[in-house]
Amino acid sequence: MKNNVIYPGTFDPITFGHIDVIKKAFKISNNIIVAISDSKNKKYLFDADERVEIVKNALYHDLKLSKKKIKVVTFKSLTTNLCKKYKSNIILRGLRAVSDFEYEFQLAGMNRKLNNNIETIFLMSNVENQIISSNFVKEIVSLGGDIKKFTTKSTIKALKLKYD
Repeated sequence: MKNNVIYPGTFDPITFGHIDVIKKAFKISNNIIVAISDSKNKKYLFDADERVEIVKNALYHDLKLSKKKIKVVTFKSLTTNLCKKYKSNIILRGLRAVSDFEYEFQLAGMNRKLNNNIETIFLMSNVENQIISSNFVKEIVSLGGDIKKFTTKSTIKALKLKYD
């Protein structure tokens, strides 16, 4: 399994839901590229460089996942252009609930129109993590709540520093 799998997202911040999807992706490929979007159209809590560090700390330090199998990058281009750059024909997307499906379905269709060699694969996080969203995690921590069940220790530290 040499094909690179591109897992694009904002990861603002990374959650256990994202991490479930990354771990499950190893059944598809041994080369996962976590691609952190730096679009001008979105407002982020953490800038792209901060999000890269947070994701790397969560994956490599907290969870001890392999740096050889997971590459973390940023991108400002179309995801299909990122696929071309990394010689990938697979985009990985995570689904939490039925409400995610319509948007993800449209996105997959647009990516397919842009490059018909690219397939989008949808994976679901484990049941206990399907309710987690980065927005909920940010809101909970901003209100002083406990987020240990939602993300890694280093991510919690980064969030607390941002809100203190």
